[in-house]
Amino acid sequence: MDMPSFPPKTAAKRGRKPAGKRAVGRPTGDSADLRGRLLDVAVSCFAHHGIAASTLREIAHEAGVNPALVHYYFGDKQQLQQAVIAERLMPAFTEVRNATMQGGEDIAGVIAGFVRGMCETIEKHPWLPPLWVREVLCEGGALREVLFQTVGPQMPQVLAAKFAKAQADGQLARDLDPRLLVTSLIGLTLFPAAGAPIWRRLFDADDIDAVAMKNHAIALLDTGIGIP
Repeated sequence: MDMPSFPPKTAAKRGRKPAGKRAVGRPTGDSADLRGRLLDVAVSCFAHHGIAASTLREIAHEAGVNPALVHYYFGDKQQLQQAVIAERLMPAFTEVRNATMQGGEDIAGVIAGFVRGMCETIEKHPWLPPLWVREVLCEGGALREVLFQTVGPQMPQVLAAKFAKAQADGQLARDLDPRLLVTSLIGLTLFPAAGAPIWRRLFDADDIDAVAMKNHAIALLDTGIGIP
């Protein structure tokens, strides 16, 4: 007598997930760069809307992804903020520091390197000036402690010490304050970039780009305003 036949066990009956299914929120195979793109979108949102006002849902919307993906990569907003600091903000300042330190012991080269490095970094990372104004300069900004604890010891304080030594060696004018010289350099580079939307409209100055700003700052430092 013929034995009855039974259909083969399916993947689902063996307790396996059907083919093609994946856990909700997990990236697909073609999303190797998605984490980096989410960081780029996050830092842009932080710069233009503020860290406190930027939600994970809004960041996901700007990136065109499900909010679950943001949670998958970063967990929560605090972890996303720390990732932005470590992987976007600090590398940007490292670029400035590296350009500055190429001047070695030549103080004019150090100053020119800072101006060049800051202007080129701002051109490459246009989110830096508005983020700095919102989250460092403004009272209650979320990144002010990053300046005091991390950025400050790595660059501004190092520069001030280098300028003080150069002054003691006769390479800088005696009536300059090395600490204020650092502030002045930032005032010639980072702050004008932050205010660019205002002064470009005020002076009809859309022709002034990052290169022109860099050249202006270096010329001002080299020759002053030309009055003997």
